[in-house]
Amino acid sequence: MVDARSPSDPAAPKADVQQSPEQSPQQSPQHGPSSAGTGISEPPDSHPATDSVAGTAAGSDTVAGLVDGADLHFASDAAALIEAQARVAEYHEAYLRAKAEMENIRRRAQEDIAKTHKYAIENFAEALVPVIDSLEAALATPAATPEQMRSGVEITLRQLLSAFEKARLTPIDPKGERFDPNRHQAISMVPSAEVAAQHIVAVLQKGWVIADRVLKPALVTVSNGTGAS
Repeated sequence: MVDARSPSDPAAPKADVQQSPEQSPQQSPQHGPSSAGTGISEPPDSHPATDSVAGTAAGSDTVAGLVDGADLHFASDAAALIEAQARVAEYHEAYLRAKAEMENIRRRAQEDIAKTHKYAIENFAEALVPVIDSLEAALATPAATPEQMRSGVEITLRQLLSAFEKARLTPIDPKGERFDPNRHQAISMVPSAEVAAQHIVAVLQKGWVIADRVLKPALVTVSNGTGAS
């Protein structure tokens, strides 16, 4: 006889349903979750020891490079310092030579100035010696005639004028020139029909000029223009 009971009947025995391992939602505890269906691959195994050695080697290379760069920089600075010291020594030597030369020039200049002051009239005195000789010769002739005396005086005068010319000592003889208070000294003013006013009528005593400096002004009389035509 077949027992026809409704599946919903609580008294009906439940059928044992054995699930297959593929349908079991539970997973074995010794296995982790599978990533086959996720599309994410597991990272490769890392090697800490190898990475540490590589990093140490790279750091050593960097330090070695810095040390080499510092050595090159130091060598360059040392070469520049040596070159600068050589130039300083050269300039110092040139300075010492120039200083010694300037001292020699200064000493020679002082000696020349001292000699100039001491022997300033040497050439002039040398030119006057013949004049002294002529005067002494004239005095040594007691029985000289007036003609001989005059001839001797003329010779002596020429010798003296030659000495003055060598010393750049020239006379001022301004007769007929316009009066110049810088070169002439007026004794008086006189009327003159021949000489214009403020012009020299007569030279009473010659003046003298040494180079371009007036040594002695000429003594003159000046026309006041009275009676001039």
